[in-house]
Amino acid sequence: MSHVTTSTSTTDATTTETVPAAPGALPLAGLLVVGLEQAVAAPLATRHLADLGARVVKVENPNGGDMARSYDGAWHGEIGAHFAWLNRGKESFAVNLRDPRGAAALEELVSRADVVVQNLAPGGAARRGLAAEQLHARYPRIIAVDISGYGEGGPLSHKRAYDLLVQSESGSCAITGHQGHPAKAGVPLADIGGGMYTLTSVLAALHARTTTGRGAAIQVGLFDAAVEWMGYALNFTMGSGLVQEPNGVSSPAVSPYGNYKTADGQVLVLGTTNNGEWQRLAREVLGQPDLADDPRFTENDDRVSRRAELDVHLAAWASTVTLEDAREQLDKAGIGNARLNTIPDVIDHPHLAARDRWREVSSPAGPVRAVLPPPVNKDWAFPMGDIPALGAHTESILTELGRTPDDLAALRAGGVI
Repeated sequence: MSHVTTSTSTTDATTTETVPAAPGALPLAGLLVVGLEQAVAAPLATRHLADLGARVVKVENPNGGDMARSYDGAWHGEIGAHFAWLNRGKESFAVNLRDPRGAAALEELVSRADVVVQNLAPGGAARRGLAAEQLHARYPRIIAVDISGYGEGGPLSHKRAYDLLVQSESGSCAITGHQGHPAKAGVPLADIGGGMYTLTSVLAALHARTTTGRGAAIQVGLFDAAVEWMGYALNFTMGSGLVQEPNGVSSPAVSPYGNYKTADGQVLVLGTTNNGEWQRLAREVLGQPDLADDPRFTENDDRVSRRAELDVHLAAWASTVTLEDAREQLDKAGIGNARLNTIPDVIDHPHLAARDRWREVSSPAGPVRAVLPPPVNKDWAFPMGDIPALGAHTESILTELGRTPDDLAALRAGGVI
């Protein structure tokens, strides 16, 4: 059984008391999170908060809602893949914020919140008095986060920012793909980075609030998140004076480390990270002790500079074995390896099936498959809630805020909800 630990301070000492938590209780149960959110970064952060037990209210425009709702209609021809991924377990509160009655309702909701996250267009939240510093000034216990493309105070701060644009600006595209052919990373890494730094910042601020009683005003820039994730490339260039080039399915730092086609038409990916692994690969797998003894390949730097030569040997070996045989040999020699999978391969991946990682959640258009959150804790029962229809919870939330049936009718008639 999990426990909740509380500390009691006195002038002389601090004592710690351990209190049993309810079975299946999630760590953020009882917290209210309000998300003025769209697309990926903010919805990602708040969905993780929902996974951990927080009540998350997603604020949307009644006229269409989150733009990601209709990006592609991947699910049942109606629900966008981004929206399905990032919005399960939330309540949709759709109000017209340009109407004073809608703005007042949101202000009441925000006043009750523990956390507010927003990623509106530059200046949009501030014009409504909903920027992090403004909210924290009115409600000191609130943890308010502004997610923007480029953060505040720089020449790009005013610009709209989408994942591709931030990946380009951060240098990520320049080290992805192949030489002469830069590429965007296949996943929205700038958006994901911004969302995850928002999540960790919120969790840290919630922890601090237990001691100080105060919340925080936090700014997270997608550009800053992407630049942080460029740490290896930046350090490599600043330290060596060399510019990292894109290497496809490989690594600029170590060799051998790449992908090779097998006799049965599959693609094998393998990697060595130290001299010992290289020795085992050459002797036990390739069966070429002469390569292992060749002074041109003794150290990793030597192997990196002669990557193309080594790839010839590895490609020749891989072409003579099936993927299954290759992986068996590599496993026996203690060499890391994988199969280059397609998206359908991952959906049907036996490792996910064996560990019961898939769930089915409800949506307005029908059932949607969703993978469980990555953390595994026997005491946590992730809710895996429904994907909400636009405005599905508007009236219940307004009722919670004290609106009467007559009030709701007037709001509907006035186009506020």
